[in-house]
Amino acid sequence: QLQFVESGGGLVQPGGSLRLSCAASGFTLDYYAIGWFRQAPGKEREGVSCISSSGVGTNYADSVKGRFTISRDNAKNTVYLQMNSLKPEDTAIYYCAAERRTGNNCHRKIYGMDYWGKGTLVTVSS
Repeated sequence: QLQFVESGGGLVQPGGSLRLSCAASGFTLDYYAIGWFRQAPGKEREGVSCISSSGVGTNYADSVKGRFTISRDNAKNTVYLQMNSLKPEDTAIYYCAAERRTGNNCHRKIYGMDYWGKGTLVTVSS
């Protein structure tokens, strides 16, 4: 059974950090570019970051550049999103998604993703 499961969300104070994980089972992530997306209440889902299958290419939304870092460990079939200096506006449900795409490129667009996780809630509040 193919599964894509996010974890690591929770409540954190402004300025704090969280590390989200996205673990795949039933398929290998080696051939997939991975994206992290988020959806805040009343807003559309947006692409936060992505990483290519090779791990060489990454991309970030302007709103998170310099604060978030995406990485992957293909041996563990897992992708991570390290989130530092969190702000209240980062509050959202965070999703990971996989697109079968090999090479050094990735994108943060919602269309074309093959697998989606169910999301993990991140709340930034004092």
